[in-house]
Amino acid sequence: MYTKTGDDGTTGLLYGGRLRKDHALVEAYGTVDEAIAALGSARAESTSSAELRMLLARLQRDLMVLGAELATAREHKHKLDDGRTRVTAAMVDALDPMIDERLARKPLEPRFVLPGGTRLAAAIDTARVTVRRAERRVLAALDDDDQGEVVRYLNRLSDLLFVLAREAEDEPEYL
Repeated sequence: MYTKTGDDGTTGLLYGGRLRKDHALVEAYGTVDEAIAALGSARAESTSSAELRMLLARLQRDLMVLGAELATAREHKHKLDDGRTRVTAAMVDALDPMIDERLARKPLEPRFVLPGGTRLAAAIDTARVTVRRAERRVLAALDDDDQGEVVRYLNRLSDLLFVLAREAEDEPEYL
């Protein structure tokens, strides 16, 4: 389990290379890892819906792909595999119909919502705000040319998670 290679304050990247653990890129993919864990908490709360559990697991896998892309040094980006270690436009575009389907079932009012109507909604909202933080960390860590589809995916995912959280509430509490 332990390699001791991180004892010097650095971490290894996919396909080689090392960065300090406080590097902006490590902070970005570390925040993505937090989002994966937060989605796991939401999945654990979604005991009444196999469909939602499967969707949350899919989103966790997508974030693993995104994390792999972020954890790859620029000189090794050519080694990435679409959909496996690199986020694709198709992955981003697949989120839109999920959002649309849920909004058709449960339209939202254009008002602020107080999160936490249920334990499941609160868990999904925690994942959502973690994804938003990951998005900010990615923007701080990468030049526009290096972002690929990562920022677009994170932005759209947070939209989906907002809608899923509202769906997980009996009735959203509006402010």
